[in-house]
Amino acid sequence: RRRRLVRHAGRMNERRPLPQAIEGQRLIAVMRRLGTEKVKRVDPILGDAGIAVMEVTLDGAEALESIQWLAAAGYEVGAGTVLTVEEAGAAHAAGAQFLVSPSFDPTLVASVAQSIPMVPGALTPSEVAAAWDRGASAVKLFPASFGGPDYLKALRGPLAHIPIIPTGGITDANAAGFVEAGAVAVGVGGWLTGLDDLHEVSRRAKSLVDSIAQLR
Repeated sequence: RRRRLVRHAGRMNERRPLPQAIEGQRLIAVMRRLGTEKVKRVDPILGDAGIAVMEVTLDGAEALESIQWLAAAGYEVGAGTVLTVEEAGAAHAAGAQFLVSPSFDPTLVASVAQSIPMVPGALTPSEVAAAWDRGASAVKLFPASFGGPDYLKALRGPLAHIPIIPTGGITDANAAGFVEAGAVAVGVGGWLTGLDDLHEVSRRAKSLVDSIAQLR
């Protein structure tokens, strides 16, 4: 039975909470254009390292199939690179539990944020504040490599009430720095999941998890 997104474009004062696993683990593994078969190979490696939250970007041909498989396997799975209301609905129906966009589209956020946690992308203070005011559950700081942890720390000075998820250029060398600077979680993509060497994927996943765990 397909789930439907309910649009409430005029209501911007309510928002869906982020999945607890995101705030608990503070790490999202982003899978971009991997294909379902590679997702099935990479997924247990990430799981063994302790990573339980996955994001599958919709710019891959088998993205919805991958989301269905991960949801059925019991992972907290989101859809990334969501650009339209139609894509949001398809991802939600496939089992996505949160949505992520690379940019801030006010209409998109207002249309879906009442039905599923929405994390639009932003870079400037004005964009971050506008996305939050529109009903976002958190804001994706993208690309995070642009300013690094120091930029996030400065941004959170006046905007500490807004959960921020830096993504883009995150590695085991800077993930902990972003969390220390106030990130609710970090999104890690190609550096972690885009490799063909699965042993290296395992090493990097464990290193990431350990670097963040040391902050607790």
